Formats: sequence, C-alpha cells, structure tokens
Amino acid sequence: MLRIAVTGSPGIGKSTVVAKAAEKLADQPGFKIGGIQTAEIRKEGQREGFSIRDLATGKTGVLGSVRGSGPRVGKYHVNLEDLEKIGANALRSAMDCDLIVIDEVGPMELKSEAFVSAVEVVLESDKPVLAVLHRSSIHRLAQRMRKEFEVLMVDEENRDELPEKIANRFREMG
Repeated sequence: MLRIAVTGSPGIGKSTVVAKAAEKLADQPGFKIGGIQTAEIRKEGQREGFSIRDLATGKTGVLGSVRGSGPRVGKYHVNLEDLEKIGANALRSAMDCDLIVIDEVGPMELKSEAFVSAVEVVLESDKPVLAVLHRSSIHRLAQRMRKEFEVLMVDEENRDELPEKIANRFREMG
C-alpha cells in the first residue's frame, strides 16, 4: 500500500504538486480519486483565504478566511462548518476510491476534531494516500504520517518533475 506525503516551505507548490499528480492519475479509465483539495482565494492579488473542495463531488466551501469567526490560524479564521461538512465528509466517503488525496494536514485542518478523526479513519484503512503535510506540525497526526508515509520534500528544483514521479509510483502499484 503506497502512501506519499509532500512537504516543504509555505508557497513552494505542495498543493500544486499533489493536484498535478492526481490529474495525471485521473486520466486512467476507472481510476477513482476522492478526498480534498485546498486552494488560495485571492482578491486583487491578495490572499484572502483558502477554499476546500471535495474531489469526488466537486462541492466547494471556505476553509479559512481573513473575515469571519472560528478558531484563528495566523490571520485566518477557520471555517469549521465547511471543514467538517465538506472536508471530513469527503474523506469518509472516499473509502471506495482508488486513491485518497488529503490536501492538507496542516494547522487549519487540525483545528477540527471531526477532520482529524476522518483522517485517522483513512490511515486505518488499506487505501493508497497522497497527502500534503505541514512542514513543522507537531500534531500527533502529522507525526504519525511522517512515520508511516514516504515523505517527499518539495523544492524549486524538483517541483516540476515530482507530479509525474508520484503519478508513476501510484500507477506501478496498480
């Protein structure tokens, strides 16, 4: 069972690497990808927050925003409702998929116990996983993933070829 986590500095392209690898795998007939993907929400060049999307259904919500209430991470407020309704549910319902993508296990996502327990369900399963792991998190979940996953560091030198390398590893597994 293949489990890969990518990590690296903020803004280096971890989510992009995972998204591109998943896109390459999604081309295969009958290959089903579930889980979550996050993206920046930008307005006039400024990052206003992050969206969260269920890869299987396409349902999208707000993970964190500079406005709003909810637990704070830096200047962002975590939207626990969308994180749980979209994020945690996407992971729980991804159990029938060929690959589960978790973007990301980071400070915002770890504010939700429902999300943490959904990730734990995935880790207890025998499903292949491709995840983005926050570089410096000391949360028990992040530490467990560092132990159980093959962890790849994303940098400017390798970020362009990593998606293909990762996709090939998951193809070989099939």
